[in-house]
Parts: sequence; C-alpha cells; structure tokens
Amino acid sequence: MKKIIILGGGTAGWMCAAAMARFLIPRGIAITLIESDQIGTVGVGEATLPHLRFFNQTLGIDENAFMRATLATYKMGIEFQHWGRIGDAYIHPFGEYGRELDGIPFHHLWLKARQSGRAAPLDDYALPVKAAAAGKFDFPHPNPRSILSTFSYAFHLDAGLYARFLRDFAEQLGVERVEGRVDTIGRDERGHISALKLQDGNSLGADFFVDCSGFRALLLGGTLQTPFLDWSRWLPCDSAVAVPCESNRPPPPYTRAIAHSAGWQWQIPLQHRTGNGLVYARDHLSDDQACQRLMNSLPGPTSTEPRILRFKAGRRKNSWVGNCLAIGLSSGFLEPLESTGIYLIQIAITKFLALWPQGGSYPAGRREFNRQMSLEYERIRDFLILHYHATEREDSAFWRYCRYMAIPDDLRLKMALYREQGYIVGYGHGLFLQPSWLAVYHGQRILPKTYSPQADLLALDEIDRLLSGYRRLVQKGVAAMPDHASVIARQCGMRPLPVPPTAMSLYGGIAL
Repeated sequence: MKKIIILGGGTAGWMCAAAMARFLIPRGIAITLIESDQIGTVGVGEATLPHLRFFNQTLGIDENAFMRATLATYKMGIEFQHWGRIGDAYIHPFGEYGRELDGIPFHHLWLKARQSGRAAPLDDYALPVKAAAAGKFDFPHPNPRSILSTFSYAFHLDAGLYARFLRDFAEQLGVERVEGRVDTIGRDERGHISALKLQDGNSLGADFFVDCSGFRALLLGGTLQTPFLDWSRWLPCDSAVAVPCESNRPPPPYTRAIAHSAGWQWQIPLQHRTGNGLVYARDHLSDDQACQRLMNSLPGPTSTEPRILRFKAGRRKNSWVGNCLAIGLSSGFLEPLESTGIYLIQIAITKFLALWPQGGSYPAGRREFNRQMSLEYERIRDFLILHYHATEREDSAFWRYCRYMAIPDDLRLKMALYREQGYIVGYGHGLFLQPSWLAVYHGQRILPKTYSPQADLLALDEIDRLLSGYRRLVQKGVAAMPDHASVIARQCGMRPLPVPPTAMSLYGGIAL
C-alpha cells in the first residue's frame, strides 16, 4: 500500500488525516484529503467523551494548546432532566460511585444500607457528580488511592475549530489537501474503488479510500451499495434544530440534556458561547414548533438563525468493504444523546490502525474490524435506547411509545437482571461500563428488588462506617477543588472575547 485518499474533511476527515499522518506517513504512505469549501460540513459534535484526551495525547498534541485553539471547556458528565419523570434530574458522571470492597460492587453495599434506611443518596458517593453540580473541576490525581483519582474528564469544544486545528497539524506532517468535488468514481475488475475523478477533470488514484463524506456516504453507500441497518424504531428522533447563543455565565463542567414532549434539548457551554439544540421526532413535533421551542428557551441572545438537521439512527452493515473504509457519519449515526459521535470516529481510526493492512491483502483484518465496530455500535445503541425506554412518562404520545416499545433482546435481559438482583452486565470491550449503566438505571428510577448476597459478608454497622467515611472523603475532595472557570483561565489564559461562529460550527452543540 502506497497511497490513501480520504474523501471529506470536517471532524471525521481531519481526525483520520491527523492520525494517519502521525503513524503512516513515516512508513512511506502518502495521504491525500479531498474536500470542497462549497460543501458544508455538519460541523458539530461539541460534547465529547474522555477518550478524546487520549487520542490527542497519542498524536502528541498539547492539551492547553488544543483548549485554546478550540475554545474548549472541561466536561465531567451529562445532566439529564425530566427523563424518568418530569422534574427528575441526575448526572451521568465520568467516574465512580464509591469503590468495590473485596470484590463486592459498591452499589450492592449501598442497596443493603438503603434497605435499612442507613444510606445517603447514591450521588453523595460520586465525587464527579458532586463536583460537577458545584461547578468545580480539577485534574485527576495520579495516586489511585486518592478520592481525586475517581473521575475522568472530557471536553466541550467548537468542532469546526477542532477540524481546523487538526488540518494544520496534518498538513504540517505531510498530508496533501485537494480542493474539489467528486464527479465520477472509478472501479477496477474486482469492484474495488480505483480513482476519484473531480469536476475539474483531475483524477486521483490510490490503493485505499476512506469515506468521510458524511450522511451522503458517497463511496460506501453510493458506489459500493453497502446496506444501511435502520434502528429508528428504537431511536425515533430524526431531526435537530440548533443555534449558538451568547453566554455571560461561568460555564458548568457538564452538558445538559433536557427532555421535552417529543425528544430532548442540549446546552453545551464553550468559552465564548453556549451551543443549543433541540432533538425531536417529526412524527410528534413540526419543524416550526421545534424552532420556536428552542428559541424560547435560549439562555442568552443569538445573532444567527436556527439550522435544521435530518438524520436516521442506524449504521452500515459493514464499515469496511473492499478497499474502502467509512468513518463518521458515512458509517453510521446513533443520535447525539451521550456524545458518542466523535468517539465512534476515534475508535474506528484506532481499530483500523491496529489492523492496518501492511501487505495490501486484508480479508481477516477487514472481518475483525467489522466485527468489533458492530459490537461498538450495538452496545452504544442499547445504552441510548435505555434512556428513552426507562421512563415513567406518559404525558405525550412520544413518551408513551418509548415506554412501551419492544426493545432489543440483549437490552431487555440487562434491564431484567438489574431489576431482579442489581446485577449490571459487564463486558471487556465497549464504551459504557458499569458506572454508566448504574447512573441511568438509578437516575431513571429503576431499582433492584434485592442486593447481592455478597453484601451480607459485611455487617450493616461496618457498611455504615464505610459509606459514611467515603461520603466525607467526597465532601472534602469537592471542597478542595477550584472553580471550573478558574481552571480554564489558568490553563488557557484570559477568556477570549466572543467571536462569530465559524461556518462549520453554526449548528451549535449537537454531538455528532
């Protein structure tokens, strides 16, 4: 393999180009990215997960430089309002609830104490929950015995600025950017893609092609006709309207996801503005109604008009077909609820580089890549469905549908095991681990009938002492943490003046 062409820029294209520049150009692989300024990118994805930190670190990117360039803030979790019932609120944190003891999961100790009326609310044992709610932030402590090591963090960022930042990084390492729009796509006798002919007549050939063309999926979907698996029966929201607004308040270190009668609304704080958007199902809310509802709920003034996005939840049956790999929206989309879009870009890049077909023949690597990505998509899908299905709301047709819809078998089993005995199904690979499932189960009023008999190995008084001591540690840890805004000022310098949204960030904060 001597040359790779990436079709499409934006976050997906330039993340891919940056990683390939870092690891493949030194091996003699030429990387070319084709994009057109005439084609708008979705340009959103401002709420991220902690994995992005490690992607940047792997590329050798300085975090403070990244923060300044993307006008980012820190993120310790997501606050969900009105999901279980109207008036409910909880935070899904990037971190732990207590700590297991001798192999006994913490929540079983808490459940035993709660049954006897000797437990505080579950959130009192999660430092990232209490810190986020208090507007506090600090970096995790390297000592695993410290209470300040029990959390992680991600970022809120301007995705357009992140793509621009990565473009500069990639081009400095040797990636060639070609301006143009694809006219025709050439294929060889095997059916593999051989060349992309642009509208200006230029034809570019390569050994391997990466489709980052967004929802259009020009290569994987249009040319190779890879089937799309439609999951909209479980994730019925199909539209979003988004707009940024000014903000003069200190940015909270978490994303807000506020449920409404036909979907939910996000608020994502950056250094210079707040990203806002309303996700909805058109069967239950019109575009005009969605725009009006969003504009009436903005936390500050806006100078732009709201923009509408269309999408369908699902994925391509395979992300890697022949000599073509789809990354980002061209591979699939699972709606922005848990900020998984940039993660799915990152994990696809990471897995591809791990299975990189050095010799040019790659059937085994291709099969393994598709198997692993299928698991990633399905596990994220089920976790997102949980948010909608685990509700007691019946105040609208949308929520009645979500509450009573048939769900995938694996998710139904997971929910039954937790309801019956507090058992959280774990797996070695995948995005959302036990604390995440616990946060949503508990936050949306799913409580087990009993606790594990392991918890009876400890006397109630001993459990009470353990819980009380851990709760005090959380309180002391939060009290010692600085304000979120002061950490941003320290790491990034003075807060920048508000700037107009870039062409690629007009859509606000939807996490694609």
